[in-house]
Amino acid sequence: MMPLPRLPFAFPPRGAVLIVFCVLYTLPGLIGHDPWKGDDITHFGVVYSIFQGGGWLPPRLAGEVWLDSPPLYHWVATVLAKVFGLILPLHDAARLTSGLFTGVMIACLAGAARQWVGQEAARGAIFVAIGCLGLLVHAHEAQPALAFLAATAATYYGLALMPQLPLRGGAVAGAALGLGFLAAGLPSLIALGTPLILLSLISSRLRTALAMRGMLAALAIATTLILAWSLAFYWLEPVSFAAWWAREIADLKPVADFPFSLWNFLKLLGWFAWPALPLAAWTLWKERRRLGELRTLVPLTSFLVLLTMQSLITDPRSLNALPLLPPLILLAAPATLSLRRGAANAFDWFGMMTFTLLASLIWLGWVAMVTGMPRKIANNFARLEPGFVAQFSSLAFLAALALTLAWLWLVFTSPRASQRSAVHWAAGVTLCWGLMMALWTPLINHGRSYRSVADSLKAALPAHSGCIGERGLSDAQRAAFHYFAGIKMSRERSRAAACSLFLVQGSAQREVLPPGKGWRKIWEGHRPSDRNERFRLYVRQ
Repeated sequence: MMPLPRLPFAFPPRGAVLIVFCVLYTLPGLIGHDPWKGDDITHFGVVYSIFQGGGWLPPRLAGEVWLDSPPLYHWVATVLAKVFGLILPLHDAARLTSGLFTGVMIACLAGAARQWVGQEAARGAIFVAIGCLGLLVHAHEAQPALAFLAATAATYYGLALMPQLPLRGGAVAGAALGLGFLAAGLPSLIALGTPLILLSLISSRLRTALAMRGMLAALAIATTLILAWSLAFYWLEPVSFAAWWAREIADLKPVADFPFSLWNFLKLLGWFAWPALPLAAWTLWKERRRLGELRTLVPLTSFLVLLTMQSLITDPRSLNALPLLPPLILLAAPATLSLRRGAANAFDWFGMMTFTLLASLIWLGWVAMVTGMPRKIANNFARLEPGFVAQFSSLAFLAALALTLAWLWLVFTSPRASQRSAVHWAAGVTLCWGLMMALWTPLINHGRSYRSVADSLKAALPAHSGCIGERGLSDAQRAAFHYFAGIKMSRERSRAAACSLFLVQGSAQREVLPPGKGWRKIWEGHRPSDRNERFRLYVRQ
């Protein structure tokens, strides 16, 4: 058997090849499907309202003021929607913002690792970031938390620059702190400002005269950005600003059981932060006598502050664990160079076997969807997504085949190197995500899009229907009906009571009626795959 030709690029990947690697991870899943149920459609709904002239400060969702998060992500997404919406569907163009902020995060983490450890560690940070399981889905949905992750990583990069280039480092850290506030509000000041203060007190390298100049520059820039947005918001919309501020203060209320919350976050990180968590633990063990060096002290201090803050004021779920990833990735980057051979080989074989098996299952599922064989698997898909009919796409097939062949070529021909296991893990994550997006997107889109139910509702509306009241709809559903059907509903009770139509969300088992009497149901609908969610439209008799 003729051996496979060697890889046509240096290993581990670098330069343009590494950039292509990052694009292959970032781009699939950002385009090619409707906004999906959950945060994806909710935050795109805010962008769509701005795009439709609903106002930049404060933004709105389906006609109502949006105060759940500051507007940095939505502002950037609106700009990208205006630019790339000329060649892409509006929701795809807006979702590119997540790829932008994910790319900024990865680039800043690589920059910090390069300053503290070296070029090889910078590549290690990229491989670990791409390989983190918890980042994967959130990095490919409309998600403002990604803007905060980018700000966090940029803060580390600024701190890494500060000892040698204090003004440049201070400018980067200050801009990151200010933009972090525009991304996540008051919690960002705690999450990013507290480590800055602690590090300036405990690290001699950040207490020098030059470093203090950088710190003062960071403080000046951050204060300017924070005050500029806050004062503009207060001046233009004082009532909304007061409501937002009250909400920010209320969100800082401690949870009832901090130890229990902390324990649940630690359990969540067991899979969510894989492989960054075990690699970070190895770095801490190896550097246990040099924990005062900035390359370890900065991410360790930040991780402990973030873990404490998230456990104290948020619920232990995946979205709230996202801020814990950047410091863990920085701690993990040096471990990609220093793992002992036995551990590195075990990690390598585990990754290759796991992702090869998972890729095979993805292919098998696609074959069952398209051909109906194996029949049992095809029947399971039919029960999972009623009404879905798979169509063969030559473009999707060729893209998936190219990814699979590239994976096999990589694992069979890559030379032995210290970062081989990290490269293979990152490549495996990229492979399986790419296969899912190429082969399974139509199935997922069928189940998670509100397009069909919104179209059905729009067709059922009487001519000249006027306003529509609503009860029980989530922000995601209101955003979906606004985008897909152009329907804005009145949530405020007194306004909704005056409407002649009322849309209610109930369940298959329980019909929820509009307030008052004299209503007649004229339409009922639901997403094909949802066995519980039911929308019912009533008209006043």
